[in-house]
Amino acid sequence: MSVAVEPPSVGALLRVWRERRRFSQQELSNRSRVSTRHLSRVETGKAHPTPEMLMHLFDTLDVPLRDRNRLLLAAGYAPRYRDHRLDDASIAVVMDGLRRLLDAHMPYPALLLDDHWDVVDANAAVDRLLNGCAPELLEPPINVVRVCLHPDGLARRIGNLAEWGGHLLQQVSHRAERTHDRRHHELAAEIAGYLGEPDAATPLTGPVITLEIDVDGTPFRFFSTSATLSTATDAALEGLHLETFLPADDETRRRFDQQWTVPEGPC
Repeated sequence: MSVAVEPPSVGALLRVWRERRRFSQQELSNRSRVSTRHLSRVETGKAHPTPEMLMHLFDTLDVPLRDRNRLLLAAGYAPRYRDHRLDDASIAVVMDGLRRLLDAHMPYPALLLDDHWDVVDANAAVDRLLNGCAPELLEPPINVVRVCLHPDGLARRIGNLAEWGGHLLQQVSHRAERTHDRRHHELAAEIAGYLGEPDAATPLTGPVITLEIDVDGTPFRFFSTSATLSTATDAALEGLHLETFLPADDETRRRFDQQWTVPEGPC
C-alpha cells in the first residue's frame, strides 16, 4: 500500500534556501531585518508568513522566480510570476527586441541563450563558428557550452582550451550554486569531464579572458559580453542572456573585416 507523502512546508523550503545561501538564522535576520525568533517560528511551522514577508525573504535570499512561485504555493498563496513559453504572444515584443540586438551585432557573432545555455536564437555569424562540429551536437536544442568543450565540437579548434573551458565551467558552476537546478549541476559535471584535471594556474596577461579559435585555418581572438533582463517578471525571461563576441585585438578585427563576410539576418 502506497503512503501519501506530505509536500514540504513553506518553512522547510525557506530553511533549504537559507542553508543553500550558507546563512545562519542570525545572518538572514541581519540582512532581512526579520527577527531570528520569527524566522525560527516560520521555519518550524509555528508561524505562517505573509506574502509580503515571503517576497522580502525571496529578495534577501536571491530566490529564482520559478522557485518563488513554488514557495508561494507551498504557503497557500497564488504564484506571482508568469512562466510563458518563449514563443508566447504575450512576450513577443521582448523576444523581437532581443532578436533585433542579435542582428544589430553583425558582422560579429551573437547568441540568445536560455538559462541552461541552450541556443534560443543566433545571428548568421555564428554559423561559421560552428562549421565542422559533429552533427549530433547541432541537433536542437544546441547547448553552446557543450558545443564549445566537447571533443567533437569546437574544442579541437580552441587554442586556449584550458583557460576558456575553465571560464565556462566557473560560469556554469556559479549558476548551479545559485539555482540548485539539477540540469546545471549535470552540465557542470559533464564539462568538467571534458576538461579533466586543471593545469597549474598560469598568470593572466590580458585585460579580459579571450576565446582563441581557429576558423577555416585562420586564428581569431574574441572577448565576450553577457547581458540579462534585470527587470524580468516572467520566469522564462529571467534566465535569458545575450552573449556577444567582439575582436580582442586589431589583427582579429583586420582579418575579420577582410575574410569574414556573412549575409545579414538570423541564422
